[in-house]
Amino acid sequence: MAGQPLNQPAEIPAELDRWNWGAFFLNWIWGIGNSTFIALLALIPGVNIIMIIVLGARGSRWAWKNRAWRDAEQFRKTQRNWAIAGLLVWVVALGGLAVTIGSIPYILKGSDAYHMTMDAVRADDRVKAAIGDDLAANFWIGGSINVNANGTGAAQLSIPVHGAKGKGTVYSTAIRTAGTWSQRLLVVRVDGVEAPIVLLNEDHVPIPNAAIGI
Repeated sequence: MAGQPLNQPAEIPAELDRWNWGAFFLNWIWGIGNSTFIALLALIPGVNIIMIIVLGARGSRWAWKNRAWRDAEQFRKTQRNWAIAGLLVWVVALGGLAVTIGSIPYILKGSDAYHMTMDAVRADDRVKAAIGDDLAANFWIGGSINVNANGTGAAQLSIPVHGAKGKGTVYSTAIRTAGTWSQRLLVVRVDGVEAPIVLLNEDHVPIPNAAIGI
């Protein structure tokens, strides 16, 4: 190889030919830094997953051949630094993802649409009889809330709830007009009970097993 130090063997020493975590974690970035441009295949959808694994398995061998190294110790330290950098990037990325996902229930529960929904559910005598006066929402709730600058918006919520008498799920749809929320659909399905409790159905949405006329 052109520019290869005289003391660098053509083949990688056996003790250095091991799984390369830097290549695995940082793939194409590692490839540019180590003159291993085949790593750019990791940018191609469908190929990237396979290529990332291949880079982990063969990255050390390719890096040894494609760059000039002073000695084995320099190679070892450099690849160790790549591995540490890659691990840090993934820890930060996964940590950020976890924070983002974990914040979703707080965002949904902080909305006016959520509070309007829970106030109506807690005040309903049928829900109290089925789930309990102490009805509370679970931590994880699902749904989406969109609020536009012009005062309009829409909310769809799926809220698992529990109480002294049972468990269930609250399904809520609301719209926002001129900055004010209004409920359009509010249904509670109690675990183990076939017929749902329909508190509100302004748009006459078909609800399986609901009482006729609701």
